[in-house]
Amino acid sequence: MDLQDQLKNLFPDHEPDTSSDDIQNEATDLWMQDEPIICKYEKRKGKPITILEGYTGATEDFKALAKDLKTTLSVGGSFKDDKIIIQGDFRDKIMKILKDKGFLVKRVGG
Repeated sequence: MDLQDQLKNLFPDHEPDTSSDDIQNEATDLWMQDEPIICKYEKRKGKPITILEGYTGATEDFKALAKDLKTTLSVGGSFKDDKIIIQGDFRDKIMKILKDKGFLVKRVGG
């Protein structure tokens, strides 16, 4: 007898609440904006980096987007001062990923 069966024996009239699944699905949705996200390329200390800025939504959403980009591209990076910094020149791949998610992206700097 597993835990679910034991709980059903103790509380036969109880029905499980399924609204928690809906809350988790809503948390993964990112806020879409009207202005495009700026994707630019720089070199710092001789090493290439890609910078994303201009997101006007919640900071937690932008951090989640940064984590998703870093894991998708298998690269390092950070989130500082409302900017996502990705190690390496991945402008084309990042722009494709963001466009697939529904974001407007503008390429700056070459």
